[in-house]
Amino acid sequence: MKQTFYSNGKLLITGEYAVLNGAKALALPTKFGQDLTVEPGINAEISWNSFDSDGSLWFEQVIPFTAIIQKEQIENESLRNTLIAILHEAYLINPDFLITSAGYIVTTQLTFSRFWGLGTSSTLINNIAQWAKVDAFRLLQNSFGGSGYDIACAQHPTPILYQLKNGKPKVEEIRFEPQCSKNLYFVYLNKKQNSRTAMEQYFKKKNNQPQLLIDVDQITTTIVSHSDFETLTSELEKHERCLSKVLEIPTVKESLFSDFKGTIKSLGAWGGDFVLAVSRENPTAYFSSKGFETVIPYSKMIL
Repeated sequence: MKQTFYSNGKLLITGEYAVLNGAKALALPTKFGQDLTVEPGINAEISWNSFDSDGSLWFEQVIPFTAIIQKEQIENESLRNTLIAILHEAYLINPDFLITSAGYIVTTQLTFSRFWGLGTSSTLINNIAQWAKVDAFRLLQNSFGGSGYDIACAQHPTPILYQLKNGKPKVEEIRFEPQCSKNLYFVYLNKKQNSRTAMEQYFKKKNNQPQLLIDVDQITTTIVSHSDFETLTSELEKHERCLSKVLEIPTVKESLFSDFKGTIKSLGAWGGDFVLAVSRENPTAYFSSKGFETVIPYSKMIL
């Protein structure tokens, strides 16, 4: 029997890094996501094909069940190794999803470019969790690690407030309809950030982390309750200053867009993926002149 699973992509508006320590974060599911289709196979193996948003095949493997059960790792096969590691953890939680099958044919399809950083990994983990009938947050912690906000976005069709309470995810669906949504744009910085590396670097920075949690909680609460242009820009800029101080690196506006007439906020790990630009005028021409061609209005990005 053919099964199809789907998960939303994600964008973290507030709380990057600090969410790992329990700060309250505002996260938004995107209109882009990833499908995973499972069909019966043979030979006690998984025939796996992954397609990018442009239809190109970017990953293709035949993986024996034994490789998953034994967590087989092969040098210079990082994508295969990562997939096997995720499937191995799913197997440890629920062995039945392999033991009771003769084999699988699995196809994944992204509706966003895999380089965009909208959740290629988190949508995969959530889809595998649905397929294997395991808890996606547990599967994340046992494989990639991270706060889990991206898993929450994968599962929820609305904006959310996300927080770790005693290490466990607390998810609250909210209404977040910015009054100035027509002034919000998401700009791709032409490079993908490694979230795991970014987390490791953050935890080395111990200065002012307790104060950061207080500041981020306050900023998140203000943005959710007052989303007019002036308040939003003021709070986003405050958020950038707070993180810049803790991370000891300049804001993205300072480093790349110092002449931009508006506000720019990093989303997720600093230095790559998407940023949020807030501008009274359409900034597409400005970013294009700087070499950043992917500029997506809020209404076309957010679910």
